[in-house]
Amino acid sequence: MTGPAKADSALRVADFDFHLPEELIAQQPPTERGASRMLILDRTTDSLADRSFADLPSLLNPGDLLVLNDSRVIPARLFARRANARGKQEATGLIEVLLTSPDAAGNWNSLVRPGRKVRTGDHLEFPSSTGAIALHAEVISSGSFGERTLRFAPVNDFYAALEQIGHIPLPPYIKREDATTDRERYQTVFAQHRGSVAAPTAGLHFTPSVLEAIKARGVEIAKVTLHVGLGTFAPLRVERVDEIHLHSERYTVSAETAEALNCARAENRRIVAVGTTTVRTLEHCAQIAEASPLQPHTGETSIFISPGYEFRLVNAMLTNFHLPQSSLLMLVSAFVGRERTLAAYAHAVHQKYRFFSYGACMFIV
Repeated sequence: MTGPAKADSALRVADFDFHLPEELIAQQPPTERGASRMLILDRTTDSLADRSFADLPSLLNPGDLLVLNDSRVIPARLFARRANARGKQEATGLIEVLLTSPDAAGNWNSLVRPGRKVRTGDHLEFPSSTGAIALHAEVISSGSFGERTLRFAPVNDFYAALEQIGHIPLPPYIKREDATTDRERYQTVFAQHRGSVAAPTAGLHFTPSVLEAIKARGVEIAKVTLHVGLGTFAPLRVERVDEIHLHSERYTVSAETAEALNCARAENRRIVAVGTTTVRTLEHCAQIAEASPLQPHTGETSIFISPGYEFRLVNAMLTNFHLPQSSLLMLVSAFVGRERTLAAYAHAVHQKYRFFSYGACMFIV
């Protein structure tokens, strides 16, 4: 394979639209983790099959390499009040802050709502449930669409403060406030390295028993870390696909995972990516390695995969169902073809699959 091709200039974002009844958007996780439905799409036979996620181990082959994203979601949704120069709270109402990613200096890129109330130089105070100020931040830069950069005052344990005052950042199509149970269910059972502000949702289906069944079948499991941020979930604000540029997201590939990927590729074994974040990480690493073996490293990727892209590493994919006109739907369309992807989605709608983060999944082979 020759690697990525430029996005088709004739394709428009609107070409990736589909009809989805609102009642099919999952508002709660399934009663039991791993109890979701799974649609099988076979690219060779162009066939669809309605199955359950519990069937996944039997659909994997001995020798397959299954790659997971082990990033951990942080309680990144915060509420603040603006403080004046003397440190007193101003009566401006609550300001919602979604932390999206830290920069090299330790400041946090964020989305602020309502953005018009928060300008560069403003100070924000984040109260705890007792009213005490748990965190304090200064707005050091402003961007479009509510993007702000915050410099937090030093505290003993920043992430402990987030656990105290933060909310799980459920996506906006889930029309409810986060609950205590979301702290567990909006997190994969293999989550390890904290930093994501949205779950790598294809991984939400896995349970310890399913992972053990996969290993027992002779499947190798490896992990990458990509911290989900704006590059994954930000809405697209252009009309043409070739105008899309994604935000960068941080990732890490360990020495163990790099070796596993190199061995699987050399031995022509199937590499199965769990989730679009894993796909993007693997394909980005394949790009920068070119024909050389993959090396362990940490970096950033803004890779955008759309129809015309030629995959270098990924041979099969487990993924949830994605929003209309989203970059993730375009990635799946690059792997399957736009028409086949939209036909599969139409089938899922007709069969009343549950959609998006807490919904069903699709296994593409």
